[in-house]
Amino acid sequence: MRFSLSSAASSSLLALALATVANAVVSPKVFIVDFYDDEQNIWHGIPEFNITARKIALPGLSMQYPNIYCTANYSICQLVVGEGEINAALSTLALVLSPLFNLTSTYWLLAGDAGISPKVGTLGSVTFAQFAIQVALQYEVDAREKPDSFSTGYIPQGTDALNTYPEYIYGTEVFELNDALRQKAIAFAKTATLNDSTDAQTFRKLYANDAGYAAALGTPSVIACDSATSDVWWSGKLLGEAFENTTNLFTNNQGLYCTTQQEDSAVLEALLRGHIAKRVDFTRVIEMRTASDFDRQSSSMSATDNLFNGQDAGYEIAVQNIYVAGVKVVQGIVNGWSTTFAKGVKASNYVGDVFGSIGGTPSFGPGSIFNGVGETLVANTTIADATTNKTARSNSPALRRRYAGSRAL
Repeated sequence: MRFSLSSAASSSLLALALATVANAVVSPKVFIVDFYDDEQNIWHGIPEFNITARKIALPGLSMQYPNIYCTANYSICQLVVGEGEINAALSTLALVLSPLFNLTSTYWLLAGDAGISPKVGTLGSVTFAQFAIQVALQYEVDAREKPDSFSTGYIPQGTDALNTYPEYIYGTEVFELNDALRQKAIAFAKTATLNDSTDAQTFRKLYANDAGYAAALGTPSVIACDSATSDVWWSGKLLGEAFENTTNLFTNNQGLYCTTQQEDSAVLEALLRGHIAKRVDFTRVIEMRTASDFDRQSSSMSATDNLFNGQDAGYEIAVQNIYVAGVKVVQGIVNGWSTTFAKGVKASNYVGDVFGSIGGTPSFGPGSIFNGVGETLVANTTIADATTNKTARSNSPALRRRYAGSRAL
């Protein structure tokens, strides 16, 4: 059955949705997004603000973390999405679509711990990403069965070569965030004194004899580098190098592979859809990760040694530094609200996904499949003309590749 909706009715529904947002109860300045209990609890009982003054039970959140916490005036709130991509996406979307919140001016601080490449940073470091890359969204064959000429069993989808941009694109391969906002967040975080520990210092010394790993030997610092998302928690030099190459390929050599985590791309996709629905401003997203472990072994270890025995040395300081650095970012936004942040931080770079879904043209991938006006095109599409628009857009080579990706292999 085909349904039809007039332009007037469509406009009325959009106006109703916008009115619901405007009349929502809670309008936070900053939403902290964490992923599990240790990251959640590091913000509780801090001297700067009381994040547990208010508790809101929200339908659709993780069964483990069913509540939103906020300060007494609701200016700062906290969401814990749960671990892994599915939990992260669904919990974030439940919040984004909730009529209890007006999130149109909210800044988002993704604040979790992660693995880090010893080529770029060390245990306890705090990183801020411009790009989030879903590195495992590829073909995979067991490395024991790969062609001898291949360095990895990960192969871009729709291709038979390692260095060819994927032909089958799903839209979540790469997200690019507002670099001007990122630079402000970095400046705030650099005012913090980061924690370190003797355990972390001892573990770093295992990398002293490895060429190319000088960054692993330093003390914790604030770094501008990018983040790889995968549900698989990997360890090892070969996988690390494979996903470095994926990062370079997917971002057109703009990204710097650095941290490894299991949720950020999923959170970003939910926020991007919220932007399209006029409920979120995707230019107000900050992705911060602290380094709890190395993504690969030193020459004195095996990959499994690093996985099984290398997770604890930097964990405590990584969790501590989520708060130590993150609170500076939160305070910087709240304290600078009237002068800088209420009006937003204008991006000078492309912001969005690989499809160009919220407008603009990405400098990676096949380019905008919405002719550079993604958000406008989607927002103005009615039920009656959705099929027509899809057919018209499918004439572009980029969309033909996208739809080709839906066929069975």
